[in-house]
Amino acid sequence: MQYTETSTPQPPNHLASYRPAGGGRVASDRYRRALELGEAFTGLEPGFGRFDLLLLVKRAGRDAGFTTKMVQLIEYYLTVFTRDLDWEQGRPIVYQSLSKTALDLGVSERHIQKLEKQLFEIGAIGYVDSGNCKRYGQRDPKTGAILWAFGVDLSPLAHLRAELEERLQEKELYNRAWHETKRQISWRRRQIRSLMLEWREGNGNTAEQERFERDYQAIAYQLRTHIRLEELRELLTRHQALLSDLTATMGVGSTKTEGGTSPLPIAQTTPRSTSTSARSDAHYKYTNQSIYSCRQKAEGFQESVAEGPAPNEPTPSSGAEHVTLKQVASAVSGRFRGHLPMDLTAMDWSDVVEGADRLRGELGVSQASWGEACGLLGRSGAALCVLVTDRATLREDQPARLPAAYFRGLVNRARRGELRLHNSVFGLLSRSQSSCSDSSIAVSSSRPASQRR
Repeated sequence: MQYTETSTPQPPNHLASYRPAGGGRVASDRYRRALELGEAFTGLEPGFGRFDLLLLVKRAGRDAGFTTKMVQLIEYYLTVFTRDLDWEQGRPIVYQSLSKTALDLGVSERHIQKLEKQLFEIGAIGYVDSGNCKRYGQRDPKTGAILWAFGVDLSPLAHLRAELEERLQEKELYNRAWHETKRQISWRRRQIRSLMLEWREGNGNTAEQERFERDYQAIAYQLRTHIRLEELRELLTRHQALLSDLTATMGVGSTKTEGGTSPLPIAQTTPRSTSTSARSDAHYKYTNQSIYSCRQKAEGFQESVAEGPAPNEPTPSSGAEHVTLKQVASAVSGRFRGHLPMDLTAMDWSDVVEGADRLRGELGVSQASWGEACGLLGRSGAALCVLVTDRATLREDQPARLPAAYFRGLVNRARRGELRLHNSVFGLLSRSQSSCSDSSIAVSSSRPASQRR
């Protein structure tokens, strides 16, 4: 007889048919860790309140894992449903129902659950669950302290303070490096544009100019915050290479003073003139070893440098030694005078150089052109070139529309030995005197005869 095995029905309470009821929170290491942090919470440190913690969360932001919606929910829970005493003793638990929170924020319950899950995963909140996972609680009517509560526990957020401060410091360092790199790019862009403008006015090689224009336009896009620091640094390297190539092609500042290369021609020490002003002779001993030595210190603190070796071919005199401080004070414009001391009688040549250095930025004269003028003419001669350029832009008859190009023309004339600064300054003084005389004659002729007697 063949035996057939048959399965007998199991009783309804058998373990094989058991399935856990839904609705409970699944236990995990992260959940148990949140419970431990909540039970170990003894309050915030003195001098650090809940709003300081909220500000730290906002400033750290995405660098600490907080999205805008997550920060909004944290701010809503922390400011509306917790009090200062909750953060000093006990546990800051938010026991408002999920549906009321969703209605207040204008979203669905599911959206609030997703945000809370994200906050829970980064360790910002925990849960104190009731038997049916409903949220409710009660406060003491006299003290306002939480007597008992079930809901969202915010005490784990306090344990993130050290991590948030570290992330915030890293963020600030990154932002500082980003803005510094952007500033360096902007500075090089100004130099490139100024040099190309001078080259264009100087009737240089048109094909070379077009090539540099194309290369510059390829990297001259707007610097927005979505650009990463690595990309920004690569862009800075491209600007540096373009600026170096441009200065080398134009012959402006292409010769270095370090690394074994020969320096630019340095103006010889000018002998003392016969001027009665003793202070007008001190500046003739200043020489410069590089095109940037005129501004090695911070703006406002110009210092002289040691006299360099004599050039092989002396630069012809530009006539700056014949100009006195008194003549400079009489020849400067009102715009230039704004960069000089109030008392012009106490002015020395360092004040004139300082004022010229500030004014040349307003005129659009590049640092490279200014440094080259210092190397050829000395700092006082370069300052006189700025004075002449400034007055040329203000004259009524054919004013200089491009001060940078006009200044470049003076430097080129000085290189060829054709510049006579004293004649230019004397001409400015004579025109000023003649205009004053014409004005006095016109005023005198307009008076009645009885007053002219």
